[in-house]
Amino acid sequence: MGFRLFFVFFHLLFFCLFPVLGSAGAEDLQSYIVQLHPHEATASSGDAGEAVFASKMHWHLSFLEKSVAWEREKRPSSRLLYSYHTVFDGFAVQLTEEEAAALRELPGVASVRADRRVELHTTYSYRFLGLDFCPTGAWARSGYGGGTIIGVLDTGVWPENPSFDDRGMPPVPARWQGVCQGGEHFNATNCNRKLIGARFYSKGHRANYPTNPSDAVSLMEYVSPRDAHGHGTHTASTAAGAAVAGASVLGVGAGDARGVAPAAHVAAYKVCWFNGCYSSDILAGMDDAVRDGVDVLSLSLGGFPIPLFEDSIAIGSFRATTRGVSVVCAAGNNGPSPSSVANEAPWVITVGAGTLDRRFPAYVRLGNGRILYGESMFPGKVDLKNGGKELELVYAASGTREEMYCIKGALSAATVAGKMVVCDRGITGRADKGEAVKQAGGAAMILANSEINQEEDSVDVHVLPSTLIGYREAVELKNYVSSTRRPVARIVFGGTRIGRARAPAVALFSARGPSLTNPSVLKPDVVAPGVNIIAAWPGNLGPSGLEGDARRSDFTVLSGTSMACPHVSGIAALIRSAHPSWSPAMVRSAIMTTADVTDRQGKPIMDGNGGKADAYAMGAGHVNPARAVDPGLVYDIDPADYVTHLCNLGYTHMEIFKITHAGVNCTAVLERNAGFSLNYPSISVAFKTNTTSAVLERTVTNVGTPNSTYTAQVAAPHGVRVRVSPATLTFSEFGEKKSFRVAVAAPSPAPRDNAEGYLVWKQSGEQGKRRVRSPIAVTWVVE
Repeated sequence: MGFRLFFVFFHLLFFCLFPVLGSAGAEDLQSYIVQLHPHEATASSGDAGEAVFASKMHWHLSFLEKSVAWEREKRPSSRLLYSYHTVFDGFAVQLTEEEAAALRELPGVASVRADRRVELHTTYSYRFLGLDFCPTGAWARSGYGGGTIIGVLDTGVWPENPSFDDRGMPPVPARWQGVCQGGEHFNATNCNRKLIGARFYSKGHRANYPTNPSDAVSLMEYVSPRDAHGHGTHTASTAAGAAVAGASVLGVGAGDARGVAPAAHVAAYKVCWFNGCYSSDILAGMDDAVRDGVDVLSLSLGGFPIPLFEDSIAIGSFRATTRGVSVVCAAGNNGPSPSSVANEAPWVITVGAGTLDRRFPAYVRLGNGRILYGESMFPGKVDLKNGGKELELVYAASGTREEMYCIKGALSAATVAGKMVVCDRGITGRADKGEAVKQAGGAAMILANSEINQEEDSVDVHVLPSTLIGYREAVELKNYVSSTRRPVARIVFGGTRIGRARAPAVALFSARGPSLTNPSVLKPDVVAPGVNIIAAWPGNLGPSGLEGDARRSDFTVLSGTSMACPHVSGIAALIRSAHPSWSPAMVRSAIMTTADVTDRQGKPIMDGNGGKADAYAMGAGHVNPARAVDPGLVYDIDPADYVTHLCNLGYTHMEIFKITHAGVNCTAVLERNAGFSLNYPSISVAFKTNTTSAVLERTVTNVGTPNSTYTAQVAAPHGVRVRVSPATLTFSEFGEKKSFRVAVAAPSPAPRDNAEGYLVWKQSGEQGKRRVRSPIAVTWVVE
């Protein structure tokens, strides 16, 4: 997500660095995550439980000794990958299918599931968010995030980047328990007061690496926390990068770079490698991060929506949340498909991607006089008035699919040499297509969006003069090429332009709700800047991310919900710094209820598909950190309420145990909590067949001024009746709680798939600047 993979054949070195473990044949082994019943004693089986063992690792190894027939020269520890201690009760191990089946039958084993691979889902964005040096602004009120620690689970970090300079940083918090783990081209001296910790986790990755050398494709990896890909460096600096004056991408997009929480400390946990991120490594990173003492966990990774009890990120983040850590996750890049949102657990902050009002225009001037809008960050010296040289256009409309998509090796030099090549978007990376054109002798490239991409405009630092055009422009361009004997064009680069485009808008690729596994909670929660974000970049890669790119830059541009996630992680750090006693739920509430639903022109936020963005695209809206540090009212949630919520959803005892690591009797829980609804900042109702009404209770805590009054303003979803009682809330003290009910009634049969409205608590009187907004989303579920 927002991450380019570019591989070289290097399997011999890789196998020297990552040997295959185990007593069975390597081809028979697979990594598994084993969850245990903590502290459970099963006398009938002779299992004494955890307490009798010298350590958790010894307890974990005891299960392997019972379930696997070990060869004389092998020991159980040779297959153990991780022994978890903090966010998960269990271990990761390599097993055959038969051994995994035997382990499942042992008393004390809750589950054995196969390791799962997930994918990786700023010079200006902090200003776009309204972060400035105003003495009453979010930075001043929060001390720029000073004292907080953001743990970033990603591809590692490039510590020499100026975004991790520690000049002016406060000392490392005394509570910090982390380390600066050494390894290849990385040692303890690479950490400082900004980058206070770094670790790496490769056991799950190497256990799942293909054992057939012919399948072994690898980028030169660093067996250390050092970032070989750039994704982790980019996200860490977005969240908490230090101020860097005059930052740019080879002169393009110049400005002062700052992270959202520039005084916060960063700890890097490298859990992702060239072929993705494995659940066993992610859990190990989360396990250490929480024990190390982070305040915020930032995870710009994930996959498709899966049940919470099978989702290692959801399981690990539950324990992290109960220990006071705010967990922020990317929503995924599978939009605009409905119900594509990932990381949908109600205890995490799920972040979609929005646009900025910064553009990098690169127009296509056709030979017939027509001008097509495009965008690019190609930094070459091009005549801004007249554009580059007029070149003949070529498009393989009648060629092979590989030629149309400009796959490397498919283009003929005789056809494209010295010409401007039109490449369809898809199959391979955008920058890879430019490299393919250049290798075939092409002089320039026009990257044409397909119908599915519409006008989405994620730019790249191409290796040759190039521009990306939208689908409408692509249709016109191809018509011109096909109808003209000798079609020609030139690219006119327009530099960097700010403030001329409507923004924010929801990115077309940003994943959408309603939640597939839990439509009673609206996801994503919010959107944040995630398109064409400029942030730190490692020194081993060119700004295009391509292996053959010899250029070097401390910064580059990436797009994705991966880039949106660390913006919110930084905002969470600002809030934690301003309000250190707040729970993760209060932090999320502050971010959601203060979000904007209008753009910089005061008009409704638009969707990348051209229409108005709805709550399933943007959640509560676009983040506004200046308001988030002073929300007025917050919706808090006790961790035990998440368990009640899961019972309400019909989760079984064992499914809830897999998530929470605690036993529960849902019958008794629901009897004690009749009419329960999760105290979530958004209001989402999922009507099933023959259900036409619901009453939800919410409780708000006054974190603003004492002696304040708030009045309800309701815009009901179309065709739905909404009543709030009481309609006025009066507080006399700071920290006082007030409850209210929201009655929702809908017609039958359902008028549509979903509808939306909102509830705003507006502060009255002289202090009446605060507006606490909750979207209301109604979904009719087809059973």
